Amino acid sequence: MKIVKENAAFLSNFEVLALLKGLQSDKKASGGKAAAARTVPNLATVSYETITYLEGTACARQTAEHIEDFLRQISALPFKLSKVEKLQLINHRPTSPVEIQLLIEESEERLSDEDIITLLDLVERTLPPREDEEPAEDEGDQGGDEEAMQE
Repeated sequence: MKIVKENAAFLSNFEVLALLKGLQSDKKASGGKAAAARTVPNLATVSYETITYLEGTACARQTAEHIEDFLRQISALPFKLSKVEKLQLINHRPTSPVEIQLLIEESEERLSDEDIITLLDLVERTLPPREDEEPAEDEGDQGGDEEAMQE
């Protein structure tokens, strides 16, 4: 096997999940036995584990429209982010300022507190959360109940 063009493009987790599911369904449709004999050993295991992991993340609920909407709205913001930083935001779906600092290089110098809040709001509005994630308002309510119970 020869690599023609290394790093031709970066893929989001959503795109990787769609690609692997497509390959998996193609393999099932073609019978799988002959194709399995020609594939790299353990490829099925790696594919299965990757799909299983990605289905537990927010990308399992994303659609191409969600990502396009996010990219369109983030391009309209007054500050600029690199393609890789935008991809990181899509893949990780940050929910706190600390996560923004981890994903965006030199965020302290490049972004104000208002910019970070704007980014978090944009992520919350355009990218769906994981299946098991509670909305932010519910988390605050639950925390208050716990404090009341402890008193």
